[in-house]
Amino acid sequence: MLHRQLRHEYPAAVLGRGIIIRDQTGKEYIDASGGAAVSCLGHANPDVLAAMRAQIDRLDYAHTSFFTTPVAEELADELIAHAPAGLTHVHFTSGGSEAVEAALKLARQYFVERGEPERRHFIGRLQGYHGNTLGALSVGGNLWRRRQFAPILIETHHVSPCYEYRGRRADETAEEYGARLSRELSGKIDELGGKNVIAFIAETVVGATLGAVPPVPGYFKRVREICDRHGILLILDEVMCGMGRTGTLHACEQEGVAPDLMTVAKGLGGGYAPIGALFVNGKIVEALARGSGFFQHGHTYMGHPLACAAALAVQRVIRRDNLIANVVAQGERLGRRLRERFANRHEVGDIRGRGLFWAIELVADRQSKAPLDPQRKMHVRIKKEALIRGLMVYPMGGTVDGISGDHVLIAPPFVVDGPTIDTIVDRLGDAVDAALASGG
Repeated sequence: MLHRQLRHEYPAAVLGRGIIIRDQTGKEYIDASGGAAVSCLGHANPDVLAAMRAQIDRLDYAHTSFFTTPVAEELADELIAHAPAGLTHVHFTSGGSEAVEAALKLARQYFVERGEPERRHFIGRLQGYHGNTLGALSVGGNLWRRRQFAPILIETHHVSPCYEYRGRRADETAEEYGARLSRELSGKIDELGGKNVIAFIAETVVGATLGAVPPVPGYFKRVREICDRHGILLILDEVMCGMGRTGTLHACEQEGVAPDLMTVAKGLGGGYAPIGALFVNGKIVEALARGSGFFQHGHTYMGHPLACAAALAVQRVIRRDNLIANVVAQGERLGRRLRERFANRHEVGDIRGRGLFWAIELVADRQSKAPLDPQRKMHVRIKKEALIRGLMVYPMGGTVDGISGDHVLIAPPFVVDGPTIDTIVDRLGDAVDAALASGG
């Protein structure tokens, strides 16, 4: 097996129950990151497993060029019933990167169908992350992920992220900072020519590359207005931050905006089967219906019945058990406990998040915000120390610019309780202390 790291010995996960994963030695780990913010219900939920068994007894697979399936139609209806305004259809994929690829291709096809083939530019944000396929990597703005593949990426354009901790000046309010960023976006559109731009793509709450960074108030409303002014599509990437993770079903609800295209994945199926989805505004569907009559895109496993059954069951459990309310309640506890635990740790420069989506950012000095020496690989050390203590978190390097900076993402399942939150923070605190004390 070609593993992610060729010089690393991975333990074998052999059992998952609730918020715990057990390895082949019998050691148990609290899954405080949901893998990569995936396992929103934890492991082995009986209702989800029962739905998957029932589906596979009925139908294992049917290719979407021949058939639709009742379970895919039912899942689509469930999702659209609770979707942001204007989103009328959903296209199923096998994950987040595929959903982003579908969004980029559909956005381009929409303008071709409308007789605007001159629209060719995508604008993303620096340090944004939208997946590892070539199109998704192209609109992303993380230097480390893009660097060696740059010669084969499509040409895209990038503006600054909404990263208040490092981007807002001392002489401006959060709202003024957001206004400055919106002017930067407007300037980039003017530079490219508004009639040449297809879409602006951004994560509503930035996940892996910056670590649970929410937008400042009013930022996305300004972005929405700018896109509308130029007839540009707004694509929101909620692959990591969506489907309840930040305390509302869709993170954009808290911003008071609705996108034209929106991608989701991780919390959609909760890890029980590979699935992602692209939500589509009705005007885009209508343009294709009046034109060619088809979306020129597809994958073998899109709309897979077993994956749709798993996702439908996950979403029904979340709604039935009112788990988003628990996300809000336990998210408040997680934020409070993180602030308490790291209040006197001067190497923790920022603590940020929404719902059950939080991160701490490590620095060399809290006042100057100078990042730690990247040669120390502090995120790697913290991950190692956390695993020793039976804790899974999601550390990442390159937080500041793709090279420097370290943060740790915490995203436990929606079923987490208060005592487990306390244990997570205690173990994380000990892991951070140990990693920082190790020198190097």
